[in-house]
Amino acid sequence: MKSGYLVRGLSYLLGISFLLMSGCGYKNEPIPPQNVVPRPIADLLYTVSDKGVELSWSYPVKTIKGSALDDISSFELYRAEIALDDYCGSCPVPFGEPMELDGGSPFDGKVRRKATYESSLLIPGYKYFFKVRSRTSWWADSADSNIITFVWFKPAAAPKDVTAMPGDHQVFLVWQPVTSHTDGTAIEQDMKYQVFRSVSGKQFEPLGEPVATTEYVDRQVNNGVRYFYTIQSMMVLEDNLVNGGMSKDVGVTPIDLEPPLPPLGINVIKTGVGVKVFWDKSEADDLGGYRVYRRAAAKDSYEQIGEVESVYTIFVDTKAAENKRYYYAVTAFDQATPPNESDKSREATTRY
Repeated sequence: MKSGYLVRGLSYLLGISFLLMSGCGYKNEPIPPQNVVPRPIADLLYTVSDKGVELSWSYPVKTIKGSALDDISSFELYRAEIALDDYCGSCPVPFGEPMELDGGSPFDGKVRRKATYESSLLIPGYKYFFKVRSRTSWWADSADSNIITFVWFKPAAAPKDVTAMPGDHQVFLVWQPVTSHTDGTAIEQDMKYQVFRSVSGKQFEPLGEPVATTEYVDRQVNNGVRYFYTIQSMMVLEDNLVNGGMSKDVGVTPIDLEPPLPPLGINVIKTGVGVKVFWDKSEADDLGGYRVYRRAAAKDSYEQIGEVESVYTIFVDTKAAENKRYYYAVTAFDQATPPNESDKSREATTRY
């Protein structure tokens, strides 16, 4: 008898619980499935000018689970501004309510789309922060993008007369110092410069930290590849750098200027078909071949009489005159364009 009351009591309590749960709705926002949440934007960038700042970022193309995205419903752009006198490096960034921007298809044909936003409502002496999120629906938004920050002040003019000189696995850059703002007024603060590099001439990446000099050597380059460079001026304001103008980009191709070592073991032998010249194989990694030179005993100058592929170390001079002494020398050259040629080897001679 008691067990029957207990069962009926439990049923009653379960029924009340169900009614309460079904009648009150969701207590929290629903959690979207991972196959609709976009990956965070990781390439939020900015450029400043005398008019303000322009932000740019790439449309997400995949969810956090790796599936393709067909559409971005909108972007949320967050902004914070703090007076330099009030800035606290260890304090949370006070982002305000986001601004909603239109989304759309991640691709324009086959090209991944870029989103941009311009703002001219900037106050001199303030530090600005921006971040962005993307949404596929009202309830599926990405995590925060990378945060960009800069101090707004009257920008410095762009560096002028940027010159790029090619070297062997390096590029030398020089430019004129910036001494004025974009409006022509003189700059009183110290200046630094950020060097940017691109292989395509479109997407420039910063190289290291800003420098206080007006020259830079880039040693992380490959010979034969064309690189593009641009320089941005940066004004030193207390512990902050105020971004200024960007120079016109310049293109340059590093070149190999180091020739191989001269060949060793030069010897000549008279044969029935001519004078055979032979030597030891060069150890150069980028060997292009050899050139054979000859001079008559009564002359000081050489003439090139042949060129040999890198796999061979012998040459036959079939045009040597009889009963005349000749001196032979060999050079090695590499695969650069134009090729670098070594000094001449020691001479070897024989009487024909």
